[in-house]
Amino acid sequence: MEKVQGEMEIERWERSEEISDAEKKVIQETWSRVYANCEDVGVSILIRFFVNFPSAKQYFSQFKHMEDPLEMERSLQLRKHARRVMTAINTVVENLNDSEKVSSVLALVGKAHALKHKVEPIYFKKLTGVMLEVIAEEYANDFTPEAHSAWTKMKTLIYTHVTAAYKEVGWAQYPTATL
Repeated sequence: MEKVQGEMEIERWERSEEISDAEKKVIQETWSRVYANCEDVGVSILIRFFVNFPSAKQYFSQFKHMEDPLEMERSLQLRKHARRVMTAINTVVENLNDSEKVSSVLALVGKAHALKHKVEPIYFKKLTGVMLEVIAEEYANDFTPEAHSAWTKMKTLIYTHVTAAYKEVGWAQYPTATL
């Protein structure tokens, strides 16, 4: 974030960097190992996300009052949502060579979260950051500096496309300064 107008911090609209063919291959190879443990990794990501950013739980009536990570881990609703998140990411990863499909999938995710769930878009940036942390820790042998660089671009691609959908639907809670 950059400082603008005194102490007020405003997040600037981000643009994703082009992901090279070699980086796409690294992402897909890394992801194939991650996705083999789809539910467990997804649960780990969501638990860390909710522990680090407890305000995100406000959007989930089924587990917004859960504080204990073990209770979250046993929650069938959390596991179900983890599978949905991982399946959406899997669709993006599988279609990295089809930019229209990637845009379409992430636009659907963004629009649903903006219009139906009323989730603030900044949570996607936080979630993708947590996703990177968990993958890097749980798959440390696969997470080379090249993989980290490629996944950083992937994280930005997800966030950029999802937040573009917020802009497209005129997300009222999304401050215009961030667009």
